[in-house]
Amino acid sequence: MHHPLHRRLALIDMGTNTFHLLIVELPEPRHAQPITLLRTKVGVRLGEGGISKGHIAPEAYARALHTLAGFKEEIELHQVTDVRATATSAMRVTSNGPELVKDIFAQTGIRVEVIAGDREAELICAGVRRAVALGPEKHLIIDIGGGSVEFIIANEQTIFWKQSFEIGAQRLLDMFFPDSSGVFPEAAVAAEQAYLQQVLAPLAAAVQEHRPVGLVGASGSFDSLADMQLGRLRTEAELPPSTELALESFRRSYAQLLTLPHDERAALPGILPMRADMLVVAGVLIDYVLMLTGITHLRTSAYALKEGLLAEMLTS
Repeated sequence: MHHPLHRRLALIDMGTNTFHLLIVELPEPRHAQPITLLRTKVGVRLGEGGISKGHIAPEAYARALHTLAGFKEEIELHQVTDVRATATSAMRVTSNGPELVKDIFAQTGIRVEVIAGDREAELICAGVRRAVALGPEKHLIIDIGGGSVEFIIANEQTIFWKQSFEIGAQRLLDMFFPDSSGVFPEAAVAAEQAYLQQVLAPLAAAVQEHRPVGLVGASGSFDSLADMQLGRLRTEAELPPSTELALESFRRSYAQLLTLPHDERAALPGILPMRADMLVVAGVLIDYVLMLTGITHLRTSAYALKEGLLAEMLTS
C-alpha cells in the first residue's frame, strides 16, 4: 500500500461575505504543531442581493462556484489528504443553498457541511481560544458575519452562554442602509440601535448574569478596525493571532465611518473597499454592545471557525 508522507488538511469556511481556505500539515514526528501552508480568503459576498429575500442571487452563486474551483486547485497543488468544508448563515437559510451544495460537489468533489448557528458559535470559541489566552475570566466573544452574528460568553475552559442571531452585516445593510453611497443618516443609526435592543434582549440578560470583563472580536469587521488603528491593510498572512484594539481607536474609526460618504470611507487607510459599507452597520452593533456591557478592553482574534475545526480535529 502507498501511504502519503504527510497528512495535509484543507479547512474551508464558506461565510456569507468571505470564503476562507486554510491548508495545514498535521503534526507528525518532525513537528509537534500543525504547520500552516496556506491561509487565504476571497470576498464572495454570497449574501449580496438576495440573503434578505431568502435566496442566493445568480451572480453570488456563480462567484461561489468560481471561488471553490480556485480553492480546489490550491488543494491539489498542496497535495491535501483531507478536506473539511463548512457553510454558515447564507447556505443555512436560503432556498437555493442546498442546490449550491450539490453543484459544488458535482463541480469540485468537495462535500460541504452546512452547520447550525449553535455549532458555529462553539467552533468560533474553539478558534478564538487558540489565538487569545482568555484565562479564568469571562469574556464576550463576537463574530459579526454577513448573515449571522455569534455571541459567546466564555473563559479558557467553559462556554457559559452562546447564541447565534441572524443579524449579520449584509442583513443590517439591506435593512438600514440600502443606499450606501452617502453618509449613514442619524435616523438610521437610531433605527438600528432600536432594532438591536429588541433582538438582542437575550444577550442583555446573559451579560447581566455573567458580567464579562473583555470583548474579543473575531471576524473581518474587527480585523478591519485593527487595520484602521494601524493605518494600513494587512494581508491574511501578516495578521498576528490577536491584536489589542484601543477603545479610543474604535471610537475614532466609528466616528469616521459615520460621517463620510462611501467613496471617502472606502479610501480610508486599512479598509477593504468591500467592507466600507458593512463596517458602518457593524460599527453601530459594536458600539451598542460596548454600551450594553460597559466593556473597555477590546481584542481581535484572527482565528475563528476554521481554526476551531482544526483545534477539534487535533484533540479528537
